[in-house]
Amino acid sequence: MIERAAFGRTGHESSRVIFGAAALARVDQETADALLPLLLAHGINHIDTAAMYGDSELRVAPWLKAHPGEFFVATKTHARDGAGARASLEKSLERMGVDRVDLIQLHNLVENDEWEAAHARGGAVEALQQAREEGLTRFIGVTGHGLRIAGMHLRSLERFDFDSVLLPYNYTLMQNAAYRGEVERLLQLCGHRKVAVQTIKAIARRRWTATREPGEKRQSWYEPLTDPAAISRALHFVLDNPQVFIDSTSALDQIPLVLAAAESPRSANLGELAADHETFDIMPLFDGAELERI
Repeated sequence: MIERAAFGRTGHESSRVIFGAAALARVDQETADALLPLLLAHGINHIDTAAMYGDSELRVAPWLKAHPGEFFVATKTHARDGAGARASLEKSLERMGVDRVDLIQLHNLVENDEWEAAHARGGAVEALQQAREEGLTRFIGVTGHGLRIAGMHLRSLERFDFDSVLLPYNYTLMQNAAYRGEVERLLQLCGHRKVAVQTIKAIARRRWTATREPGEKRQSWYEPLTDPAAISRALHFVLDNPQVFIDSTSALDQIPLVLAAAESPRSANLGELAADHETFDIMPLFDGAELERI
């Protein structure tokens, strides 16, 4: 079974690998249901989905009905205005067939104008606080992509006491000294406040090339690692930090490899990770400039 740890101050012991339900965005219910036994076998007890992840919320609805109370359920809204955030949350509850979620997150809050709108009077943050008071959610978080997001999360935590953050974290990205410095400052603050830290893109290889290879499956917007040993090394680089959790991957075919690797204890070897960087031609997904947006 994959180890569990306290998810910030929520009181929930979450599996260190969280099921990233973006993997269900474009699959039918039969395909989704075939995955559930694997998640249960590995002890996954935390699902992270979003209103904008295609049919993902619809696909997890039968799981939640069949296993009431067994999963910590998190979703996201991309709305920045209060009315839009409230409507998004209510729609998510309807799609998943639940009365409340454990965590609602402001998705990809990185642009200055959107940040200001979300935190303004009548904005998304205010609306989600009201939803929390009404019992529609227990906790409120914030997520994001790109090299600016650690700094923006620091700014967000100065304005509002979010319960969780989510950001990219992998060996390649952490070789960027400026990004690493902001991540380390964020982790220090989150540790002090007991804010849960979720990470994404653990097994990212690079952005897809323009040329599609015969039989190539593009199940996520980035190209993942596919070699089991490389996946294990990449995953354990992240898991070696006991403060963080990993959202699995939106690449459906790699989920069994991710779960198997997470269940096998080992420590990351920086020499092997550096070698993988060359062997598999791993490249940063973000560069602070033209590669910031997905």
